[in-house]
Amino acid sequence: MHLTELIFHTEKTVNDMEAFYGILIPFLGTSLGAACVFFMKKSLSDAVQRSLTGFAAGVMVAASVWSLLIPAIEQSSAMGKLSFLPAFLGFWVGILFLLLLDHVVPHLHAKSGQVEGPKSQLQRTTMMVLAVTLHNIPEGMAVGVVYAGYLSGSAQITAAGALALSLGIAIQNFPEGAVVSLPLRAAGFRRKKSFIGGVLSGAVEPAAAVLTIFLSEQITPVLPFLLSFAAGAMIYVVVAELIPELHEHEYSDLGTLFFSLGFVVMMILDVALS
Repeated sequence: MHLTELIFHTEKTVNDMEAFYGILIPFLGTSLGAACVFFMKKSLSDAVQRSLTGFAAGVMVAASVWSLLIPAIEQSSAMGKLSFLPAFLGFWVGILFLLLLDHVVPHLHAKSGQVEGPKSQLQRTTMMVLAVTLHNIPEGMAVGVVYAGYLSGSAQITAAGALALSLGIAIQNFPEGAVVSLPLRAAGFRRKKSFIGGVLSGAVEPAAAVLTIFLSEQITPVLPFLLSFAAGAMIYVVVAELIPELHEHEYSDLGTLFFSLGFVVMMILDVALS
């Protein structure tokens, strides 16, 4: 009996550590991207920005389908023909939640000259950090809810599958860190302060992940809803923010190609590691 308990607690500790490191991987991606400010003198070219934006959008769409929506529907299979219902409801609540944040939080995108959200006296650089932070909330929730499913013992979510999502989000977070730190440097901030700004824009991800895991542990049956909620939030970011950025000015074809690349990379990660 004592040996069985010891094995159980050992497995739980290992699982908890895997979740802890998995949650930090996307944050590490943002931090490494922000570190570009120490060895790059200029901001990213339009071609590179379009490519990275397209790649990020592709990763987020693929992750929403394979890592979030499909597991949400599979976990609701006991509902029979209505197994789509939790995914349907969660997806739409996620869309509406990001729509609300978009309207109540003042923010400014790197290539935009117009402030979105309510009027504010905040500096342009602060609102630019807020824009990336808004993007990172659903990504942190996605990682958190997938690891919550893994910790709950869900058959549909494995450690490898959760790791695949973390790696995919980390890859697309790398340019987001640079998109914050480099413009801050160009605006006159010191490299160290610009780096910290980039890092802080990603700090919301592990916070959102931990909060989501906590909520999932309190009400396990809502896991399918939370999975699809994160998917809806990410799809909102892609459709409302990333895709329009791809078609501003030139290099839109490059953005489309990298969207496709990001999509298949995330798809391969999810299928190969699951």
